[in-house]
Amino acid sequence: MLADRLKLARKRAGLSLRDLAHRLDDQVSAQAIGKYERGEMMPSSPVLIALSKTLGLPLGYFMSPMQAKLDGVEFRQKSGTTATDRARVEAEVLEHVERYLMIEEILGLDSASWNNPIPKRQRIDDPLACEGLASTVRGRWELGTDPIPNMTQLLEQHGIKVLLLLLPERVDGLTCLVSRPQGEAVPCIVVNRHMTLERRRLTLAHELGHRFIDPESSVPSEKAANRFAGAFLMPADHLQEEIGKHRHTLGYREIVQLKRIYRVSAASMLLRFSHLGIISQAALVHAFQTVAKEWRKMEPEPLEPPELRGQEETPSRFERLCYRALAEDLISLPKAAELLQKPTSEIEVALNGPGMNDASCD
Repeated sequence: MLADRLKLARKRAGLSLRDLAHRLDDQVSAQAIGKYERGEMMPSSPVLIALSKTLGLPLGYFMSPMQAKLDGVEFRQKSGTTATDRARVEAEVLEHVERYLMIEEILGLDSASWNNPIPKRQRIDDPLACEGLASTVRGRWELGTDPIPNMTQLLEQHGIKVLLLLLPERVDGLTCLVSRPQGEAVPCIVVNRHMTLERRRLTLAHELGHRFIDPESSVPSEKAANRFAGAFLMPADHLQEEIGKHRHTLGYREIVQLKRIYRVSAASMLLRFSHLGIISQAALVHAFQTVAKEWRKMEPEPLEPPELRGQEETPSRFERLCYRALAEDLISLPKAAELLQKPTSEIEVALNGPGMNDASCD
């Protein structure tokens, strides 16, 4: 219990055993902390209090049993991502997921109830197979071929846990299954709040693809997931109706208008045109040497202003469940603040409305 909690808290803080010992002013050694984490030794009460203060967590946190663990974690990351980065992200994700599962348990909801359109992962031996896979998922979720207005909402509606977190810039996101002592595993997709809305949507679709693609496929899993994401967000039939089946070139304004329809990055649209044979490889190269030269670094006319990044298409289900439980008196105001990690004053305003802090809902 304490061993697992302490290790999780240390990793979430991004600290090594030696770093944590130093933060404790060397009250205990790194070797002793390692023994605490392996369950070989228990810290004294003064040391436990010092650990609680240093890691910014209540004493009760270290005494509560672990409710979940992450399995099959697949990161979408850039080169240079360290093992410390990954451990820190996994620890933070697990902490958020535990709170999510807790509120579902309080409300008596089935955490594992999700609409899985592809029960068995598909082997991808040709990139074209990703087109069929994306079409199948759309069909079974009854999406038709229209653009998807809100990817986060779509995934939440089908039972996938979606988290939008401030992650290291080298990590775009991850997908995993959350295992619990009882019950089936829960699918979870995490995206980095630092990213543009266009990239977040693509990352959600990319990580969704990983849920359906066999990692042992002959096509590398990252390449297959990228192709799935493009096909899922920009269906071939719809796209060809918009711009035609063959084009010699496309102008800046047309591309920007199209990205607003599909809500994806302009660079990903060019790649999608190439995958579908709408433009030639030579035209793609020419575009990235001219009009799209800076698009991989800077999104043209972003959907979300930089100062409001992370405000659109945000996950809402967890917060909504917390307020539901609070309104029904299933949790207290302090418990809601703990779950939502917000001040109680902010919770009261959200529950009662502006200027109605003293009012209550009948």
